[in-house]
Amino acid sequence: MLFLVLLGPVVLLALYTWFVLHWDYSNGYRSGTLQKFSRKGWVCKTDEGELWQSEQTFKPTIWLFTVRDAGVARQLDSLVGKQVRLHYSEHRGVPSSCFGDTNYFVDSVAGVTQ
Repeated sequence: MLFLVLLGPVVLLALYTWFVLHWDYSNGYRSGTLQKFSRKGWVCKTDEGELWQSEQTFKPTIWLFTVRDAGVARQLDSLVGKQVRLHYSEHRGVPSSCFGDTNYFVDSVAGVTQ
């Protein structure tokens, strides 16, 4: 019985984590200038980026995102300073920053313009 009491919460947390990482709240595309891309973290290293989005009539915004795929991270590392179009999915409720600092996970580069 003690084994089930101790193991139950761990199993529930694992199932919850799997669910929020595999079921997206939203997904879509963002475009702008890739301003910064770096690997950071004390214990859990994650790839984090900043996309500078601007319109001529609106104040520019900085969109923060995380990359979990090493291939996409290598591709983005070489595109800093360029106009890019990124595909992302939003995952709310991720229980730890070990999976990323943001709720937005970029999974592919959809386009690059010089």
